[in-house]
Amino acid sequence: MTAKPSANTASAPAPSRSSDGRSTGFGSTLLDTLIPNDTLVAKAPASPFDVCHAGVVLRTVLFTAGVLGVGALFVAADFPSWLTRFASGSAVAVPGALLWLSAACLLKRPLGALSPAVRWVAAVGLGALAAAVPALLVLPLGFDLLGSHPVMAPMLAGAGIAGVVYAWLQLRARALLPADTTARLAELQSRIRPHFLFNTLNTALALVRVDPARAEGVLEDLAELFRVALTDIGESVTLAEEVELARRYLAIEQVRFGQRLKISWELDEAAGTARVPPLILQPLVENAVRHGVEPSAEGGTLRIRTRAKLGRAMVTIANTVPAEPSRPGSGMALKNVRERLHLMHDMTAQFETRRAEGVFRVELVVPL
Repeated sequence: MTAKPSANTASAPAPSRSSDGRSTGFGSTLLDTLIPNDTLVAKAPASPFDVCHAGVVLRTVLFTAGVLGVGALFVAADFPSWLTRFASGSAVAVPGALLWLSAACLLKRPLGALSPAVRWVAAVGLGALAAAVPALLVLPLGFDLLGSHPVMAPMLAGAGIAGVVYAWLQLRARALLPADTTARLAELQSRIRPHFLFNTLNTALALVRVDPARAEGVLEDLAELFRVALTDIGESVTLAEEVELARRYLAIEQVRFGQRLKISWELDEAAGTARVPPLILQPLVENAVRHGVEPSAEGGTLRIRTRAKLGRAMVTIANTVPAEPSRPGSGMALKNVRERLHLMHDMTAQFETRRAEGVFRVELVVPL
């Protein structure tokens, strides 16, 4: 029997309604905009101060260190002199950059609500203030490592670097995905959709022949799978919606395999708000069924687990592997999922696969 969800199982997103008022059991997608609905809310634009990502922090710190290193070349007589000036400058520049990023992250909502001109002033002013704090902490040590203007120079440099970083953040906020990235996402999505729709349609046709009495429910699930698969390319969905999509797909496969397919769900409701690319879980559970259950006469077990930890949503999909390995696949699904996660979340997303002790495990991590 299929394992029942545990007490911490995530509740499904608010179901959309069909034209006759029945619940579809699935969350809203962009196709719902074709139906008049006063509850649909436009997506808010991203704040240019949204720096709460590891990729942004790393790039900002490296850019600051690079500017400092190049600037030290103009005043250093030799390499030891350059290294000394670079090290002393880094004692101010790196903490200053981290202070600016921390302030921008904590205040991104109120700062993003300001007028464009005031946002510029706030960004540059925070840069000067963030550089002044570590400079003032270093000053009492008595080391003459910051030149004749140990506070004013770091403040001006901090303001300038903050202005450059803020200009980049503005461009990033205006176009979260540049044209080439959007094109790449479209290509990846176009590869997944025909494969996904073809397989689910074949499964439904097989079930209609075997058990016509259950065909209606299967086709209703299949209709929802098609509806989500046709969501606009490039849009993100919640992890809770993806889990519900995986539930519908596995419901079809459960009818097909019966007792051979055992499913265990361990869902954390807090993880359901994470944003992920569409059709990110379905290829993974399909792979698990195809390579873990279908080749085995005894069937297999599939475990899906989500949890929220330290501001991240973690998803684990594990399936038993038969003693006789199945025909190896092309690996397209795993590569596709990995690349789409990277395009959407950059360095903040993680994707790992491993096989050990008769279990194949896929783990992915995305920010909340």
